[in-house]
Amino acid sequence: MKRLGTLDASWLAVESEDTPMHVGNLQIFSLPEGAPETFLRDLVTRMKETGEVAPPWSYKLAGSGLLGRLVAPGWKIDKDIDLDYHVRHSALPRPGGERELGILVSRLHSNPLDFARPLWECHVIEGLENNRFALYTKMHHSLIDGISGVRLLQRVLTTDPDKRDMAPPWSVQPERRRGSKTDAEASIPAAIAQAKDALKLQADMAPRLWQAGNRLLHSVRHPEDGLAAPFMGPVSKINHRVTGQRRLATQHYQLDRIKAVAHESGGSLNDIVLYLCGTALRRFLLEQDDLPDTAMTAGIPVNIRPADDEGTGTQISFMIASLATNEADPLNRLQEIKSSTRRAKEHLQKLPKSALTQYTMLLMSPYILQLMSGLGGRMRPVFNVTISNVPGPQRTLYYEGAKLEAMYPVSLIAHGGALNITCLSYDGSLNFGYTGCRDTLPSMQKLAVYTGEALDELESLVIPPKPKTTRRATKKKVTG
Repeated sequence: MKRLGTLDASWLAVESEDTPMHVGNLQIFSLPEGAPETFLRDLVTRMKETGEVAPPWSYKLAGSGLLGRLVAPGWKIDKDIDLDYHVRHSALPRPGGERELGILVSRLHSNPLDFARPLWECHVIEGLENNRFALYTKMHHSLIDGISGVRLLQRVLTTDPDKRDMAPPWSVQPERRRGSKTDAEASIPAAIAQAKDALKLQADMAPRLWQAGNRLLHSVRHPEDGLAAPFMGPVSKINHRVTGQRRLATQHYQLDRIKAVAHESGGSLNDIVLYLCGTALRRFLLEQDDLPDTAMTAGIPVNIRPADDEGTGTQISFMIASLATNEADPLNRLQEIKSSTRRAKEHLQKLPKSALTQYTMLLMSPYILQLMSGLGGRMRPVFNVTISNVPGPQRTLYYEGAKLEAMYPVSLIAHGGALNITCLSYDGSLNFGYTGCRDTLPSMQKLAVYTGEALDELESLVIPPKPKTTRRATKKKVTG
């Protein structure tokens, strides 16, 4: 049995009817030229005929019922997986538009996973206009984080548009991380030595973690220092209890546009993402007369997974930054966000990499305890909204000759945080996925629209206008 780490087990512990803890990915493909009418039906049939299901797709909980999730949870291999259950074929009424696709995926994302089975589903969705189809895949957060989820789906895609007879994602073994131990190498003496090293590491890290905790406490007492800390954000419309139904909105932009704005403004790509999200959220709440007087904060997942690691579980840390939603001037708002993220990065970089997992638990423990105790959404939030930026593949990819046109993340929300905004880059574009509580955010599509208008405004403010080229008039010779 494979034991779960503390953070991975936490995602299982806070699972409820209103807060399912799975994350998803929506991929949109264009059918290959000359594809037969039965292309998707045949594709689904081949997917279901896969002989072997690889980890983590083959993992299911070793224990049963609620106790199996709460008491020392672990994974075991399911040797009898029903792919007819996990792989599903759906259709939109032709011609299905982006709105109809969003409604269907919102409904699919609202349904919890079956904890008696491996915790994933894959939906092939046909009927999308302009000769396209979609692939929506969801998996429990205890198995993957944003980075590993993208890598799981990416590793079966190809840059070759002519390649056929390709394997589905769940049949490909992940590459073993360099330096990881095989089962044969994990002997009892090695385990004892590893335990001794872990104890020494904990003793070495304790002072650094203590210092990090003190910096956060200091920032609560002295917010003028610029380091955003837990519980500093105000209570707003998006920070109450949530219900189980979800709503999805998407938007995408050319990555070069956002990089150009970042360059001209002296910020990072992540700074601009935070600015766009914070500006859209400010306008959205202003319209509903619910904008807090103090700045809202964002919880930002930070990847700590090695580049060659395709393993399972959650390997993220967190930093918290101000969205400066109380600042009316756009350029001042951007400057405050840049200062806040700089202080957050400096704070995180003072910790050794070996201490980041422990620091994450120190930072996230109040959040997890809120959810487990039922206090989530009933008190001041740890932060107001989760905003993350996941790097994806930067080349055009194909599956069975079908071109991958776009990828959108579909994330999770919990009590106290009715909105999650996750960005995923792909092939020169940056794709925004807005996941929200259906009852709390009935007009969530406006956030996607306002994000685009915020980008237009910021471009006009920071990018110098191109000089107009004037043509010299040609005088006609007058003859009489």
